[in-house]
Amino acid sequence: MISRGYASQPSIAEPAFGNAARRLRYTLAEPGPTALIACRETIISYALLRPLLFRLDAETAHHWTLAALKNAHRLHLLGAGGVPASPRRVMGLDFPNPVGLAAGLDKNGDYIDALAALGFGFIEVGTVTPRPQPGNPRPRLFRLPEARAIINRMGFNNRGVDYLLTKVQQARYRGVLGINIGKNADTPVEHAVDDYLIGLRKVYAAASYVTVNISSPNTPNLRSLQEGAALTDLLSRLKREQQVLAEQHQKYVPVAVKIAPDLSAEAVAEMAAVIRESGIDAVIATNTTLAREAVAQLPHGGEAGGLSGAPLTRRATEVVSQLHSVLGDTVPIIAAGGIMDGDDALAKRRAGASLVQVYSGLIYRGPALVREVAATLAQAS
Repeated sequence: MISRGYASQPSIAEPAFGNAARRLRYTLAEPGPTALIACRETIISYALLRPLLFRLDAETAHHWTLAALKNAHRLHLLGAGGVPASPRRVMGLDFPNPVGLAAGLDKNGDYIDALAALGFGFIEVGTVTPRPQPGNPRPRLFRLPEARAIINRMGFNNRGVDYLLTKVQQARYRGVLGINIGKNADTPVEHAVDDYLIGLRKVYAAASYVTVNISSPNTPNLRSLQEGAALTDLLSRLKREQQVLAEQHQKYVPVAVKIAPDLSAEAVAEMAAVIRESGIDAVIATNTTLAREAVAQLPHGGEAGGLSGAPLTRRATEVVSQLHSVLGDTVPIIAAGGIMDGDDALAKRRAGASLVQVYSGLIYRGPALVREVAATLAQAS
């Protein structure tokens, strides 16, 4: 397991953090009485733990945190207390509240139950590809705390769709589960539709909805699938396959498409028209951005990859508004990108979003963000 791999290795952080780091390592290795204390501190006092985590390599901290969360869930320390019910029906699915976890945090479905216990109204796992792939070389994940931002160039690192499906089957979670699919890096872009069809066929029966990721900036040429004839061909073929699978499985699983923020208003309008005409069930706006104006002078601000977090807030909301001006209520919009507090989520709701997803905000705020966003949107209903 990932958690054991990290727990069993000596940590260079221990001299700096002393007992705290050793306690965190023990949490990941053995869920016993001492781990109970450490896990309780990890979950309840995220604001206190964050400085320790932020002094570790970002990807190492990512795995440590998820492993601790999983152990805390195993020890029944997690609960969704304080997350208000605010039911929504979107894409024909019933959501207990409109706050979801964006894809990317749990790429392989290893932590579904633990993450669900934080009170999310829905969980999206992936991005997953037909075959396992390592992604880009490390380091590939960078925090920019001064801007409350993250840059990643992960490159769809994952253990493959078959592994993810095994984890989905093992999970006890029975809420709304999205599965985000992508293409393998070594699949030529002109054959990308083949990978997406493989992914759709494989995950269809296990998913509440399927997201087609054509907007990651970290897979070469992937974003070209958002353009013109390529987009029309991809979505039409996926829609035809969805209809075949619905008949085969005797259930309809909605398909969403996730788009980039780095598009002109005209390009957004053109994409919206294609999405509407193709019959795709929802659009997720947005993925990470290549823009660097807000972080260019900061440490790691020049790293290659997609930027997320607070610098993306305004642009992602603009894209939601641009989409809604074309789509109206015909195609629901799921807003992602720069949701750092309840007001950010409310702005996206007012721009036309039906649901929201968080990721980078969760890294900076911890589980309290889920409660705050859910409460803000419930009060605004």
